[in-house]
Amino acid sequence: MTLRTLAAPLGNLDNFDVGARRVERVVVRSDDLAKRVVRIETSVGEFGIRFDDGRRLHDGDVLYAGDDMIVVIGVEADDLFVIRPRDVGQALEIGHALGNRHLPAQFDGDAILVRYDPLVEELLREKSVPYSREARVVAAPFRHAHAPHDDA
Repeated sequence: MTLRTLAAPLGNLDNFDVGARRVERVVVRSDDLAKRVVRIETSVGEFGIRFDDGRRLHDGDVLYAGDDMIVVIGVEADDLFVIRPRDVGQALEIGHALGNRHLPAQFDGDAILVRYDPLVEELLREKSVPYSREARVVAAPFRHAHAPHDDA
């Protein structure tokens, strides 16, 4: 197969004219969205994408657009806890506990999203923090915060 290199996706399904073309979704893990260099195999060939400007892949990015079909990135759902603290005090307490474990977290409205971990589930039950376990596609990859002491 021929390797096609891309500096950026052709667009995103949110604002791309698909017309009557068939859409092929190539599923990647959410961790792949954080990578600067990504290789993806599709039915029309292998794509190599290298970002030098801080951009990254997103769910719905278009890699290829031909006459009959387009190839689009699909992101695999993550196994997440959706944590909904009852009040600010509980949010601070659970946020502190999650931070001490160096867990990457995201926010969705009033919910805290973290990847499934049995020890976190034990903590949430122990502290009586409302939560659910869901499979969700996240808008951005989970990333650890970079702190100055990481460079030491």
